Amino acid sequence: MLEAKNLNVHYGDSHILRDVNLTVPPGKVVCLMGRNGVGKTTLMKTVIGLLSPKSGRIFFHKKEMTDDPPYVRARRGIGYAPQGREIIPNLTVQENLLIGLEASGAGKREIPPFIFDLFPALKKMLGRRGGDLSGGQQQQLSIARALMSDPELLLLDEPTEGIQPSIIKEIVAVIKKIKAQGKMSILLVEQYVDLVRGVADTFYVMEKGTMTAEGPIEALTDEVIRTRLMV
Repeated sequence: MLEAKNLNVHYGDSHILRDVNLTVPPGKVVCLMGRNGVGKTTLMKTVIGLLSPKSGRIFFHKKEMTDDPPYVRARRGIGYAPQGREIIPNLTVQENLLIGLEASGAGKREIPPFIFDLFPALKKMLGRRGGDLSGGQQQQLSIARALMSDPELLLLDEPTEGIQPSIIKEIVAVIKKIKAQGKMSILLVEQYVDLVRGVADTFYVMEKGTMTAEGPIEALTDEVIRTRLMV
């Protein structure tokens, strides 16, 4: 479904991503792991179109989208829940969710019922301002907003970062429900090894902007974790 080939991305004079290759098959959960600051968020922003690669190509359903702007990628079926959530604090939960519908370009103004099936707590908070929610509730809202257009590929960047354990369990349950349906692929940036082993089909490990390990989730051994991920 998604294929990145030989991506090189720079911030000014800093070379962040170096010949990065990554594949996300249809209906699968792929986890991108790595220590802080190695380029994981840069890769996610490049996939969604917020950053442009200096070289390399990106394909979605075998059609190149390297030069497409973010709104085109969203309308083609990619949803993005960024690191830090980035919900709009002065808008209500309902208004934040409806913004997610703009990605589809279909002009719809109703929240799909499946959103509340996945996040029932949000139904009780529709009139509350996004800025008044807890961090965990904001994260749920961010993911729900990304799902509003029913994308084929969902990008989740550190969805459990700074979240209370009870909300982490709910987010994990949502990922498992989506995976079980088999209709949506997920590219997940995540640090919790147990979570990754519980939901992912394949994994990649990034170090200093380069992929240094990859494979089926069974290959994410304690040795790989010790040598590639531990500080």
